[in-house]
Order: sequence, then C-alpha cells, then structure tokens
Amino acid sequence: MNISIGNDHAGVDYKNFIIEELQEKYNIVNHGTDNESSVDYPDFAHPVSSDVNNKKSDLGILICGSGNGVAMTANKHKKVRAALCWNQEIAMLAKQHNNANVVCIPARFISKEETLKIVKSFIETNFEGGRHERRVNKI
Repeated sequence: MNISIGNDHAGVDYKNFIIEELQEKYNIVNHGTDNESSVDYPDFAHPVSSDVNNKKSDLGILICGSGNGVAMTANKHKKVRAALCWNQEIAMLAKQHNNANVVCIPARFISKEETLKIVKSFIETNFEGGRHERRVNKI
C-alpha cells in the first residue's frame, strides 16, 4: 500500500514518528517539511492530496497544528475525502461511514501515541458501503 504523508512546521516530530512506525509495512511518500521553521501548510497538503486524487497513493496523512488547514486544503481536490480526526473512534468512523482517504491530525492537541492509534485504525478500517455508499456519492 502506498501512503503519502505531509506536514507543516507543527507536525515534523509527528510525521517522523509515524514514518518510523509504518515504513516497514507500507511504502511511504514524504511530502512534508523536515524542520520547524514556519511554512505554509497548503504547500504540503496539495502534493499529498494530488497523490490520492490521482491514485498514486492509496491513502494520505496530513499533519498541522489544528488539522483544520490541511483538511480544508485537501478537500479542494475532487476525489479526496479528508477527515479531521482527534481520536481512534473518529478515524474508524471516517473510514467506515465516509470512505475517507486522507486523515488529518491536529498535532498541537493530541499525543504521538494517540496519533499512531488514529493512523493505524484509519489504515486498517474498511469502508462499510451499503447505506453509506449513497451518501458518499452525494459529496
């Protein structure tokens, strides 16, 4: 599975932590910044979203301070369904019910450990389809 990841200055440590945990099992494409100097989150959210939109990656992971900026940016891409997730249950529901393909992490509000739970649940959860398919098709 190909996963694209991106982050701004608030998510450098989180991105590195996630990559370290996932790189043995998944092919990770890093579009994020590697230092904590202030940068503009759209510059990193757009490449991840483009990868997902164009099926170069199966899923995307985006990290910024609140998660909102990267989520808003990602959702500008037609085939992207980005979900801001702050706990494991929200991540599972975003995938099960909304067929989300990009998870957005609020680095300033959750721990690295919770982030890893969110990311792993997001990757491992399947879309339920059924009644949810009709709703997703209306997006």
